[in-house]
Amino acid sequence: MTAPRSAEHTDAAPVGVTVLAGPTAVGKGTVSAAIRRDHPEIWLSVSATTRPARPGEIDGVHYFFVSEEEFTSLVENGQMLEWAVVHGRHRYGTPRARVEEMVAAGRPVLLEIDLAGARQVRETLPGARFVFLAPPSWDELVDRLVGRGTETPEERERRLATARVELAAESEFDVTIVNDTVAEAADRLVELILAPPR
Repeated sequence: MTAPRSAEHTDAAPVGVTVLAGPTAVGKGTVSAAIRRDHPEIWLSVSATTRPARPGEIDGVHYFFVSEEEFTSLVENGQMLEWAVVHGRHRYGTPRARVEEMVAAGRPVLLEIDLAGARQVRETLPGARFVFLAPPSWDELVDRLVGRGTETPEERERRLATARVELAAESEFDVTIVNDTVAEAADRLVELILAPPR
């Protein structure tokens, strides 16, 4: 189910930080949520965002909700591991301090981010382990995206075009996990996160 993409990177990666990325609709959030629920020893990074909290969202749990000014200050002071503008509106990013604090405390850290974010983290934390979550097949990815029923046909086509580009980036990652089932993918990811460095 997994295929090391770079033995050099995989061997050198510390237990500290694992980065999970993959194409849209592949199930990154679902796999990460399963790990958050079943493995409290693994700290799932909380992103900062400039968008308002939605009903039921808790500051510091789902996101750190910050103002545009606060976000700009974090970026300008080098306090973001990665960040991006999403859908041309709000900014999202991974605060550096909390990640470093957890690593220093010996907690394994999981960052669930997009491809652009993963590339930024490779520059800021080159020793991290990078895991690509892949669909069982292209047809399955299309079925999952269509099955969500949350996008217009135009939005679906845009997301599928993005997914093709994202799938082509698989070789940039150290390890690939195929998301056949959430339970299996989460278990394999936990094994990688908790594996001692070789």
